[in-house]
Amino acid sequence: MKSKELREKDIKELKIIASDLRMSIGSDRMEISMNKSSKTHSINKSKRDLARVLTVIKEKELSE
Repeated sequence: MKSKELREKDIKELKIIASDLRMSIGSDRMEISMNKSSKTHSINKSKRDLARVLTVIKEKELSE
């Protein structure tokens, strides 16, 4: 996701996206640990997306 797209959403939507990303990271870690998946890059991508979402949430909270 791009930051520009995230800034158009409200805080509730962003928090839902953040929780979905956290779940995705957890499930990816489980799959990799059980050798069901070798897509380690998906964790890094999800972490970056989560950081973007959390940054936009913080910006919106501070601007209110």
